[in-house]
Parts: sequence; C-alpha cells; structure tokens
Amino acid sequence: MTDATAKNTKVLGFAGWSGSGKTTLLVDLIPALRKRNITLSTVKHAHHNFDVDQPGKDSYRHRESGATEVLISSGKRWALMHELREEKEPELKDLLPKMSAVDLVLVEGFKRNSHPKIEIYRPSVDKPLLYREDPAIIAIATESPDCEALADCPLPLIDLDDADAIADFIVERLDSLVLKD
Repeated sequence: MTDATAKNTKVLGFAGWSGSGKTTLLVDLIPALRKRNITLSTVKHAHHNFDVDQPGKDSYRHRESGATEVLISSGKRWALMHELREEKEPELKDLLPKMSAVDLVLVEGFKRNSHPKIEIYRPSVDKPLLYREDPAIIAIATESPDCEALADCPLPLIDLDDADAIADFIVERLDSLVLKD
C-alpha cells in the first residue's frame, strides 16, 4: 500500500481495557465481515516485548544477531519482522503503508490515536468508559446496554455478543472510517 492509499484506507479500531474482550470480538467479527465480502487486515498493538518466532529457529537467530529485518517465506505464508533497535515506536499511520491494500483495517490497541473506534465495555472489568475522553469513539459494544454507566451515553450501543450486528454497523459506516492525522 502506498502512502496515498494508506490515507484512503478505511480503519476501525477497537478500544477497551485489558480483559474487556477485544480479541474475542475480533475473532468473531472477522468472518462476519468476510461473509459481507469485505477484505480486511488487522493491526494489533502490544504493550510489551513479544516474539513471533521461536528461540533457536533460524529467523530468531538472524534477528538476535542484529538483522534489522527478517523475512520468512514458505508455500503457505510470509512474514516480515522489523526490529526497531534504537528507533522510536512507529505510529499507526506509519505502519499502514507497509500493508497490502484491503477494504478495511481493524486495529486492536492504539487507543490513544484519533482513528474511528468502537469501545468494548464490560462493567465487570471495573474501569471507566473511554468515550468520554475520546471523541473518535463512534459506538460502544457492550454486554450490558442497560447498565447505569451507559444511561446517558449518546453513542450507539451494540450487543457485544452479536458479531453480525457489529458487522452490519461497520458496513453501513464503511465510507466514514477514515484515518485522521
């Protein structure tokens, strides 16, 4: 994807506190969107060190020995790892041009960025709602739409357990899901 294509890419984030069910929702939502002929990719932000390859494997050894990028390829898939070394962590807008063009990029994490987001809210997590501080949140997916904390919420409330309803909500708004600088 070029920088120009990345600027026109439809992007929708999923923001919520740890344990709210972001990953579970995405795993259910991806097939629901694909049934609607939406091509999509995902970006997941991690707040900690992580490895996608295993210690002792060749790719791990290449990266550990100092390679900035390691590309692994097989007959089934390929993956590119980029070690930041002393570079600062890239912004979402810097990562999108590295991806292939699709109809929609779903983002888990990057909750402080200004891209459109659906908040995942579970009262049982006992954390504050994010939408009050984040004008980029366009809806809330929750298991408890009638809870007291959401009584004055002006945003659409969607059943967190209804991936088809969330997919319909996304498809209806697809053209407005644009990454802002």
